[in-house]
Amino acid sequence: MALTPEDVDRIAQLARLELPAAEQAAMREQLNGFFRIVEQMSAVDTRGVEPLYTPLAAVQAAALRLREDRVTEGDERAINQASAPALQDGLYLVPRVIE
Repeated sequence: MALTPEDVDRIAQLARLELPAAEQAAMREQLNGFFRIVEQMSAVDTRGVEPLYTPLAAVQAAALRLREDRVTEGDERAINQASAPALQDGLYLVPRVIE
């Protein structure tokens, strides 16, 4: 998928960037290079390859350092909501902003 100059114009507009013509051409080349890399990566057959939880697992055994799954803080909802101007069923009530 190659980007056209119109595509780069649209991307720059969406990002609120002003790109002079020279920068626009360089940006198009960089973006097209990125898309070429993505296409190459997408072409690789990865069926049967297990996902890695860390890149280090590809070169050495890496143990997961997981902490014990336990509650460390109590329920402080009432304390946190004490200063709220309006509540209903434990939820904050706010003024409607969209008609």
